[in-house]
Amino acid sequence: MSIGNWDPSAEKATTDFRIELPQLVRFIELAENNQLNQLDQLMSSEEKQQQARLMQQDKASWFAAAQTLSDEQIVSLMRFFTVAEALPGWQAGDNSPVIWLGKVLKQRGTGIHTELLIWIKAHSNNQFLPHGALM
Repeated sequence: MSIGNWDPSAEKATTDFRIELPQLVRFIELAENNQLNQLDQLMSSEEKQQQARLMQQDKASWFAAAQTLSDEQIVSLMRFFTVAEALPGWQAGDNSPVIWLGKVLKQRGTGIHTELLIWIKAHSNNQFLPHGALM
């Protein structure tokens, strides 16, 4: 068993972090250009470290960020975050953006179509995707 380092400023850094639309657009483009299997090479170490905080943002933050996005863009982000969770430090469990973005689609009346559900299950080891915890 290994024990990580506790960083007292880590929680504050997560809560002070803002979801930025230009960064989301970059991730949408990676998904739309079928570059998800190259994330480790296409993202700098600094970008991976800084943007990993996206994985810990709460439901309200994701609902606000998704307001200006189309359903297609949200689906692309769901694909991006499904694959990105394999990057070191990007694991999100039951707090994954995939869950919150799926709830945005549900609220819009679109929901998660079967093809996307199957794709997410095939590309993730996160048992909570795409619908979240049962309770």
